[in-house]
Formats: sequence, C-alpha cells, structure tokens
Amino acid sequence: MQRLDQLEAQSVYILREAYAAITPLAMLWSLGKDSNVMVWLARKAFGGHVPFPVVHVDTGKKFKEMYAFREEYAASWNLKLVVRDCPPIEEIDPSLPGSARSAARKTAGLKNVVEEFGFQGVIAGIRRDEQATRAKERVFSPRDTTGKWDFRDQPMEFWDQFKTDFPPETHVRIHPLLHWTEVDIWRYIQRERIPIVQLYYARDGKRYRSLGDADITNPVDSNAATIEEIIEELESTRAPERAGRAMDHESEDAFERLRSAGYM
Repeated sequence: MQRLDQLEAQSVYILREAYAAITPLAMLWSLGKDSNVMVWLARKAFGGHVPFPVVHVDTGKKFKEMYAFREEYAASWNLKLVVRDCPPIEEIDPSLPGSARSAARKTAGLKNVVEEFGFQGVIAGIRRDEQATRAKERVFSPRDTTGKWDFRDQPMEFWDQFKTDFPPETHVRIHPLLHWTEVDIWRYIQRERIPIVQLYYARDGKRYRSLGDADITNPVDSNAATIEEIIEELESTRAPERAGRAMDHESEDAFERLRSAGYM
C-alpha cells in the first residue's frame, strides 16, 4: 500500500536523522499500539535492533496485560529497557483536575529520567490527529531545560526539512509518527503483524481504544475482535480516540497545561 510505504519511509528517515544529530537519545515506550509501531520502525531503521535506550516511565498503575507485554517483548526485541517509577501523587500540582493530576506523574517521572541520564533528545509516539493540542507539535520539537513546551516558539518544517542543530542546553522531543492517523497505525500493524496488547480487541462488547493507567482509562462499546473489524469500526465512527481517557473529559485547558509542562 503506497500510503503506508510513504509513512514508513518518512518515519525511518526521521529516526535516522535524530540518531545522527542528537545524543544522548532515548525512545519512550508506553506499551500502547503507537509506541509499539514506533519501536518496530526503529528496528527497521537500524538493521533489526534499537541502538538507544527504550524508556518506560512507570506509574505502577498499568494493566497487568501491559506489564506482561513489556517483559515478553523487551526480551524478544532485545531492547535496552530502562524502567523508572513516577513520583507519588502528593508531589504533583494539586490545582490540576484529578485524572490530569494522576497523568502528570508521568511528566515528573520523565523529567527525572532526562536529568538522570542527560538525554538531549527523547523520541515519543504522538500523532496530530490524536488530540487538538498535539496538532500544534513539530517533528523536532525544542523544549527548555525543564522540558516545558512553548507551542508559539517552534521551528518551521517545510518539505521534510527539519531543524536538528539546537543549542546544547535545548531538550528536543522527536515525533516520528506525527503525520500518521489512527487508521494508518492499525493498517500498519495489520500489514507488519506487529504484536499489541490484547486489550485492544473486543471482549463482552467492550474494548480499549487507547491504553493508559487502569484507574483512569475506560473501555468503549465495541464488538471489534479482529484488526479488520477495528479498521472497519474506525472508518465509520466519529467518537474521539481518547474517549476512554478520563482526563480528556475534565477542564478544557487541563491537557494543554500538561503538554506545556512537558507531558508526552
């Protein structure tokens, strides 16, 4: 399929550009469908292995199926896995709504990991179609030394010409899936036979369309038990992908506050 080939080639190019220009570099692995596609693309880009650490910033509240998946495929894919726990909720901004405050633990956890290892660049699997605030992102997105993101001060990116020569103190997020859509992700998973957590498939009339912490993520009504059925469902639904994420139903500015502070 031509579109998938084009998306794959673009993402591989971005990953290689990041590896050539930014060091030290790491990739975030949330264990969800998008980050599994991202790891898969990195293995394609670098001869079957991922040459930089793969980081799971762990809230300790993931589904048990996600932890089992992490252990199995970190070994199977021979990943340089780094797991670090997030700070407790008591250390997080109390002015945030409840679910957003819980999610913000990952921001604080990531800041700690970046400081511990000195990562200048972090590769993340976000997409523009996933959430309105993420639509403002760049492929190579500079942050300040604390990880804060100013969407009003981002480099122009025309015709795949990416700015990669940032000052040494700049922290950079790299987004190789930014141009993909949710349906693209599923079609690529289908074509490449990429392993995913089984919670994405329907059981008893419910499935998870997006995976986060077990206590703030809810399934959606669905009978889609195969990838073919998931793709068919997505082509006809108008429900947002993150409909099952509790924090997306809280105050209007909660997600933008999280993103500005460094949320993934």
